[in-house]
Amino acid sequence: MNRSRNVAIPTKDGLTLVGTFFEGSGNGPAILISSAAAVERRFYRAFAEGLIESGASAVLTYDYRGVGSSKPRCRRALHMKDWGVLDLPAALCALKKLAPGKSVVGIGHSFGGVALGLCGVSDQFERYVMVASLNGYYGRTREPLKVYAQMNLLGVPMAMLLGKLPRAVGLGTELPGTIFRDWAKWCRHPEFFFTDPKVPEVSRFSDVRIPVLALGISDDAWGTPKAVSDLLKRFPNADVEEAWLTPADGNGEPIGHNGFFRRRFSDSLWPKVTQALLGENRALMHRAA
Repeated sequence: MNRSRNVAIPTKDGLTLVGTFFEGSGNGPAILISSAAAVERRFYRAFAEGLIESGASAVLTYDYRGVGSSKPRCRRALHMKDWGVLDLPAALCALKKLAPGKSVVGIGHSFGGVALGLCGVSDQFERYVMVASLNGYYGRTREPLKVYAQMNLLGVPMAMLLGKLPRAVGLGTELPGTIFRDWAKWCRHPEFFFTDPKVPEVSRFSDVRIPVLALGISDDAWGTPKAVSDLLKRFPNADVEEAWLTPADGNGEPIGHNGFFRRRFSDSLWPKVTQALLGENRALMHRAA
């Protein structure tokens, strides 16, 4: 049986995020889904329902601050690093309260994998899956000139003029201008945010010691092997297993940066990842159980 309801998630700095809590009758772990940049939680609904149907006891999706339903009413500067530093820990705390006594595992899409390194609470997960997570430097993408122009020649001026990045720019859902400008700044630098003095929390990456399955997507224009590899080297103490998916794994369908979570891949791409999250597939995550 699958039941879902929206929940309020308080953060330590006084904001309230909005999440959707899915509850099932299975005996599996509770699972936290952390989104990609500029992607709303509703995008992951089908995947969350699939996890419940496969035996997860509970799943929580949530919108980061400034995204979707988690737009604060007060006027304050929002910063992208806080998606990992404050929002993921708040969501994890909420999930543990909603599913007491259950072990917790996580899956992060793109920035949702990066957030694991920033959060400072990685030890509260038994294991974690990253999908298309990467160092976002534009020079490692397959379309560097396009990415640079879209973010810096179009996106940054619009964010400064309007105070927000409109969906029409083509980088995802609407974002607060301060958050997008953080993102664009990091993507201009080969080290991403790892040398940004405003992100001292990068030291937490070395604290991650849990099993991590990092899934790359071969036709992802952002997550090239170099971009993925550069992120993974930032987790020196994690038990990282790297694997790659190709369109052939999805019955010939293109996957791209966001495609993994689309319902059309429920029978082809999802099962092995679901098994890894539930602790049923040692071949994909050898310390999962």
